[in-house]
Amino acid sequence: MRESTLWFWHLIAGIVIIFVLGIHIGVMHLDKIMQAIGIMSAGDVLSYADVLARAKTIAYLIIYLLLMWFALYHGFYGLRSMILEISMSKTAQAVVNWVIFLFGFGLAVYGTYAIIIGYTMANA
Repeated sequence: MRESTLWFWHLIAGIVIIFVLGIHIGVMHLDKIMQAIGIMSAGDVLSYADVLARAKTIAYLIIYLLLMWFALYHGFYGLRSMILEISMSKTAQAVVNWVIFLFGFGLAVYGTYAIIIGYTMANA
């Protein structure tokens, strides 16, 4: 894949993170402000009953999946870019690319599994 395409998705990931993390912080930590403008409250963010109620909603499932996928891509692409600024052979660059891809992909699969299992258990 071309470097400019990867960079474009890096920027898109950053924009999505700002948007989704803004929703998360607003609903979870700025509930009085959000209620004042007519947006739902997350309740007591630390009580088991409210955490379970949030975990049952498809909106939180989607928000957590989007946040995790885009944060992983954004973070690992940034890490890869910093590592590749070090002068190294083409073989070493390929190894770095594959190691970062496999590690990021593995974390995405594991994170997706954990989020979906949490959603499934909350709705059981």
